[in-house]
Amino acid sequence: MTTLIVLVITLMAIMGAPVFIVLSAFAMLGFYMTEIPLAAIIVDLYSNFSSQPLLYTIPLFTFAGYILAESKTSIRLVNFSSAILGWLPGGLAIVALVTCAFFTAFTGASGVTIIALGGLLYPAMIKEKYPEKFSLGLLTSSGSLGLLFPPSLPIILFGVVSEASINQLFAAGLLPGIFLIILLSLYGIFIGKRDAVVQTKFHFAEVLRTANKAKWELFIPVIVAVGIYGGFFTLGEIASITVAYSIIVEVFIQKDIRISQIPSIMKRSMILVGGILVILGGAYGLTNYLIDAEIPMLILDSMRVYITSKFLFLLTLNIFLLIVGCVLDIFSAILVTVPLILPIAESYGINPVHLGIIFLTNLEIGYSTPPVGMNLFIASFRFNKSVLTLYRSTIPFLVILFIALMFITYMPQLSLWLVDYLHIK
Repeated sequence: MTTLIVLVITLMAIMGAPVFIVLSAFAMLGFYMTEIPLAAIIVDLYSNFSSQPLLYTIPLFTFAGYILAESKTSIRLVNFSSAILGWLPGGLAIVALVTCAFFTAFTGASGVTIIALGGLLYPAMIKEKYPEKFSLGLLTSSGSLGLLFPPSLPIILFGVVSEASINQLFAAGLLPGIFLIILLSLYGIFIGKRDAVVQTKFHFAEVLRTANKAKWELFIPVIVAVGIYGGFFTLGEIASITVAYSIIVEVFIQKDIRISQIPSIMKRSMILVGGILVILGGAYGLTNYLIDAEIPMLILDSMRVYITSKFLFLLTLNIFLLIVGCVLDIFSAILVTVPLILPIAESYGINPVHLGIIFLTNLEIGYSTPPVGMNLFIASFRFNKSVLTLYRSTIPFLVILFIALMFITYMPQLSLWLVDYLHIK
């Protein structure tokens, strides 16, 4: 009977059943098999949720990101970035990378970035004589580029699940995130020179004009960074300030959003948050069973037979996470796999903060990895191109990102230096 139930649940997952239902079903089956009352799941959920004091920052940052996505922030940021960087060979490509990273850091969802910025940047890149495949590949792979920058929602979620310091994770993601942008920018400069794409002249007056229009949005990362790392505010206070600031700027100063639209934006953002929290509940229930059954320890014992070094474990972990990143959305991947991987990684002496950056970088790349990376299908819909065209277009960018991933994986200083230097707790 147990085998039949497992097969039914697995079939449900294959047929597209919601992730939280599959997780909850396995959790209930596990508790039932061990003769533990199912009410224990609810008790464990309450205990886990009540022990996470920063969980409320997730809906706040998500709401702020949706406000920015609904406004004309993307246009102002692109114009400002173009005024500063457009004179470089491949300048517009760098503009696209920087703007997408900024946007994704606040929206927390690469699909939103591709939808919001794709229609603006893709025609501009084609107009300036960038190759079509390069433009498609750049915008597709850049859709998830900002997930390592604060106040990225996946970073917060990883911190909640792993109980690692969210402030340390924010600091640890900065240098690897910049490193990714620099490598991709160098490729953009190479393409710009090779194809002699259009370059705009640098005008200081244009920089001042576009900076003046975008100044209110440009203050947001400054407020977040100074508030957190300067020790002036807690993360929860910064989340509240970001929401209030975003509403004031976009409703009353920029006037891109009417006050009557706020409830609708709030509703849509909370649908995403609700989905995350429901999955989190199912994941907690399953995790508690797996820990009680000592499943991570059994996996670790099995792995030690074949994986005898930290180097080999990290390589295996990267391959596994890239596959996970293709199949699952980033929120589900974090909630399902982190509790299993964390104790195994700690046994190999891997810092949890470094593990978080490895984890998020893999999932960031997985968004654009064939055959089922989510960005590929979103970009296919947004740019009206076949998925096969997107496969071919993203290959050069994936190669670059894989190289960067190896540096991030095997050079923990890249993630941990800033944390240690600033003595962040």
